[in-house]
Amino acid sequence: MATATVTSKGQITIPAKVRDALGLDAGDRVEFVPLEEGGFAIIPANKSIQDLKGMLAKPGKPVSIEQMNKAIARGWAGKR
Repeated sequence: MATATVTSKGQITIPAKVRDALGLDAGDRVEFVPLEEGGFAIIPANKSIQDLKGMLAKPGKPVSIEQMNKAIARGWAGKR
């Protein structure tokens, strides 16, 4: 397990093993995401919007308002 010490200014040096595992380089940003257990996860925030291209499936065929209303009505009828 890697550890770091907090300085009097609230700064830490991320250990080399952790930087390598996260793919971090000098100048990269990280996010501290709170976890349910009370801890935090360190997430690299060094991806550009272009890096996200292709992560989501393309939307399917568009539907009309009438089709949406029918689907809602079917769902509502199934709950009664």
